[in-house]
Amino acid sequence: MATPSDRITFDDFLKVDIRVGRVVAAEPFPEARKPAFRLTIDLGPEIGEKRSSAQITRNHTLEDLPGRLILCVVNFPPRQIGPMMSEVLTLGVPDEHGEVMLIGPDRDVPVGGRMY
Repeated sequence: MATPSDRITFDDFLKVDIRVGRVVAAEPFPEARKPAFRLTIDLGPEIGEKRSSAQITRNHTLEDLPGRLILCVVNFPPRQIGPMMSEVLTLGVPDEHGEVMLIGPDRDVPVGGRMY
């Protein structure tokens, strides 16, 4: 449980821009230090397509990712991951082994929608 010093305000939460995106392409990313995939994600007309390096190789396959809806933080600065620039942070939660499971809506929703 969070202690009062760990708590943030609702305005702090609103600073994190989390949007729904659709994976349009997933490729191997052998240059990454830890096993990862290189994703291209459609985040709607306002944001467009962005790239992300995602350490999701244990619970996801390249074949199953295209078309999947996921959640991404879109307002972090881009980050250099090996030879690629990762433009958004894909969100996930740990499974029972600590491996990443992507999170996203369980129904079809428009891409680009902001989480609230």
